[in-house]
Amino acid sequence: MSGMHASPQRGSSVEFAQHRAYAPGDETKKIDWKVFARSERLVVKEYVEETNLSLNIVLDASESMAFSSLNWSKFDYARWGAAALAHLVLSKRDTVGLVIFDSEMRSKVPPGNGGPQEIAILKELQKATPGGPTAVGSVLKTLVPRLRHRGVTAIFSDFFDDVDEIMAGVKQLVHRGHEPILIQVVDPLEMSFDLDKLVRLEGLENAGDLKVDPKALREAYLEEIQGHSKELARQARSLSIDFLRVSTDEPLDAVLSAYLSRRLARARGGAS
Repeated sequence: MSGMHASPQRGSSVEFAQHRAYAPGDETKKIDWKVFARSERLVVKEYVEETNLSLNIVLDASESMAFSSLNWSKFDYARWGAAALAHLVLSKRDTVGLVIFDSEMRSKVPPGNGGPQEIAILKELQKATPGGPTAVGSVLKTLVPRLRHRGVTAIFSDFFDDVDEIMAGVKQLVHRGHEPILIQVVDPLEMSFDLDKLVRLEGLENAGDLKVDPKALREAYLEEIQGHSKELARQARSLSIDFLRVSTDEPLDAVLSAYLSRRLARARGGAS
C-alpha cells in the first residue's frame, strides 16, 4: 500500500513538484511541451513521490524502567507511548517495526503495515516485562545494519547509561540516513528526589542496596541527573535530532499531541 507522506525523492504522482532542465537520457514523455512552445526550452516535469513512512520503535525494557512512584512504571508509560505512535502511523497506511531490548535485542516485530501488524506489535508490548541491565549504545550499533529502510527511529528509554556511548549509537543511525527521536521517560520522584526520611535504596540492574539520608544526597543527586539529561539534549541538538524528556505524571495524549504539532509546524515552516 502507498503511504500518505511526501518523500524528498522525486517520482510519479498526481502532485506536481517542479520543472528542471532536460538532460540526455530523460524520458521524452516527461518533457513539458507547452513550456517548450513558449520558450523553446526543454524542461522536464517532476512530481512528488508518495512513499511509506518507515517508523522503527526501539523500547528499553531494562530493569531500571520498572521504577515507579505512581501506579504505573516508566516501562508502562513508554510502551503506551509506543503503542500510540504505532497506531497513529499504521492508521496512515505507513510502516512500523518494533524492537525491545535490555543489554541486547530481546524481541523484534519486523516492519509491516495493516491491522495484523498492529495486533502483532500490541501483543509484543503487552507480554514484555522489564529486567536485566541496559546497553542503549551497543544495542543501537547492533541494530543499525539490520534496518533495511531509512526512516524514523523513535527510542523510548530512561537513557540511564553513558551518554557518549548512547550518542555513538545514535550517530550511526544518523550517518545511515535515519532520523532518531530520543524520548527520555523519567519518573517524577527521580527528578525531584523529594524524600525526607532515611530510606533503603534498592539498586536496579544489580546495583545493590544502600541505606541513605536523602537530604544529604539530594543536591548532588539532582546536579548529577539534571546534568545527564542536559548533556543528552546538548548532543542531540548538535546532531539536529529531537530530544524529548517526559515525566510519567504527564498525560500521554497531551505530550504526544504537543510534540507532533511542533513537528508538523516545523515541517510546514521548512517547506514554505
